[in-house]
Amino acid sequence: MFDIRKMQENALYAAVQKESDAQIADEVVYGQKQGAEKEDSAWVNAAMLRLEERFRFPARVRIRRRCQCGFGMEEKLALLNRLKDSVSSIEDLTASQEAKAAGLFSQNGNLYLQFQFCPCPMLKNVKNLRSDTWCLCTTGYSKELFEKAFSCEADVDLLQSIKKGDAVCLMKITLHNQLWR
Repeated sequence: MFDIRKMQENALYAAVQKESDAQIADEVVYGQKQGAEKEDSAWVNAAMLRLEERFRFPARVRIRRRCQCGFGMEEKLALLNRLKDSVSSIEDLTASQEAKAAGLFSQNGNLYLQFQFCPCPMLKNVKNLRSDTWCLCTTGYSKELFEKAFSCEADVDLLQSIKKGDAVCLMKITLHNQLWR
């Protein structure tokens, strides 16, 4: 059986350990009373609070970006490759109905990815997050996706999060020296 919670615990543990050590990873992932947070929503909020207490923002970004699950990456990569194969600009890339349906749009020469719903299965029972730290994993996912599709470095900035009370999840994607064909 697919256990998303266990997968996320393991990913967070490995990412924290890479930034520090096993003891701190244990503290962040499981807390003082291991297993105390039975509900996913309680665990997400508690683990992110512990992460925020232990690490400054740049380290939290690195940690959470390493936690991205990669779920559906090949399908999304195929879509991006198909979209970019027939265009030579960000504006052309985002002009099709298929791109719009995938949440891609451009504004003032910038590329954005937007979701009308929270795509994270761990957050389905979470009404609100106290911070957007958990959501930083999606920036890692998007960074990897766009770097593969465009064979370049990409910066991804999380601008809005539904679970933080915004109407949409919104990321700005900055591609550096992208290859179109």
